[in-house]
Amino acid sequence: MRPTLRTVAFALLGTATGALAAGLYFSQAPAPAETGKVPEWGIPAAQAAGTPGTGQAMPTLAPMLDKVTPSVVNIYTKQRVRVNNPIAEFFGGGRYPQERISQSLGSGVIVDAARGLILTNNHVVEGADEVSVSLTDGRTFEAQPVGSDPDTDIAVIRISATGLQALPMADSAKLRVGDYVVAVGNPFGLGQTVTSGIVSAVGRSGLQGLGYQNFIQTDASINPGNSGGALVNLNGELVGINVASFNPRGSAAGNIGLGFAIPSNLAKEIMRQLMAYGEVRRGSLGLDAETAQTTEQPFVKGAMVTRVYRGSPAEAAGIRPGDVILQANGQRIESGEALSNLEGLLPLNAPVRLQLMRGAQRLELSAQLKAAPKELDAGQLDPRLAGAVLIDTPERYRQTGMRGVIVSKVAGGSRAERNGLEAGDRILVLNRQSVADLAGLRALLSASPRRLELGLARGRQSGYLEMR
Repeated sequence: MRPTLRTVAFALLGTATGALAAGLYFSQAPAPAETGKVPEWGIPAAQAAGTPGTGQAMPTLAPMLDKVTPSVVNIYTKQRVRVNNPIAEFFGGGRYPQERISQSLGSGVIVDAARGLILTNNHVVEGADEVSVSLTDGRTFEAQPVGSDPDTDIAVIRISATGLQALPMADSAKLRVGDYVVAVGNPFGLGQTVTSGIVSAVGRSGLQGLGYQNFIQTDASINPGNSGGALVNLNGELVGINVASFNPRGSAAGNIGLGFAIPSNLAKEIMRQLMAYGEVRRGSLGLDAETAQTTEQPFVKGAMVTRVYRGSPAEAAGIRPGDVILQANGQRIESGEALSNLEGLLPLNAPVRLQLMRGAQRLELSAQLKAAPKELDAGQLDPRLAGAVLIDTPERYRQTGMRGVIVSKVAGGSRAERNGLEAGDRILVLNRQSVADLAGLRALLSASPRRLELGLARGRQSGYLEMR
């Protein structure tokens, strides 16, 4: 008889977030009287159209958009979902699964015309059985997946087509607050739509459920269906991939001018790794940290180190539990989540310059990120877990406060299955010690404990399971 999970509590694991909607009221300044000058709103007068009867020039983005819009595509997806027919169940008493087609829409940007490569959001194509791409010239093509990274919400798809036009990428690191930008996409399935605004902020993070974050914030209208579309500068260069907009009162409350885009530099690096490795390889400092205030400077927040793993870059750099990290690579770190976010955005083997407080002493240390495992064969950690494969909780869920290690697979007939472990279980506790991630679980099991009791979340239940 298989052991069962000993129930001790019930908890809902899902979290509610605000509905997504955003917008902009954009008023146009008067046209300049002289041509050849650059108006204060940044639109070259050389790109102006004459105003009949006045002899004055009217600012316009049309010449730039003529070059941009052929590179922005509409993406349509279909997903087959198995559902039960309640009417059939009522009359027949049994379950009769039927197939329902779920459809969604989004946008994408052609970034490599020769190879037919298109950048979009992972959430636009995730789980889709069919993906089709419509171009501005009316042609439609079936798309093939190349790779995706849920934790930055970037995906790359490919179409086989001739006559494509790619959008050049700008250096998004040069963006400044106040720069004019234009969003192009397919909101609500209406067809290609253009909105304009300015860069409201750069380096924005702290938004729940959106994974690793370094967003461009803009007041250009970004609505459902704009996801995966282009954010461009006035030169017609790609500066970001539109990802979301936000309204805490829901879309019915109207546009409030809070749109977010993934910087082109980050999207380019994610695409490079997906093309080269089929996945994104990230590094880690090898420490756990939580938000804290320094004891000597009570109004200064940082990430207080609670654990340093053996053999980690943090240990090699001389970081100790109790240290409060204030900056990393010149960026302020005000929480443990902010430090984790910075690690996830840096490439593997990247150097990290840290400023920290150790009591009253301010220190500067250097470390280099080492590869963090994406999944582990649990049997290598302890034979009582043989047959289970473990992965970290994805960052987009960690941003909502969810922690632990997920059991992604359990082999049939394995020791892990006989002990009652199931795919989808989330390990939160090991022998009454909390488990934040794979590195933490590995550290706890390195001591080869005689007794192995796991604290698990399974669906809406939580409880303990002893592994034998």
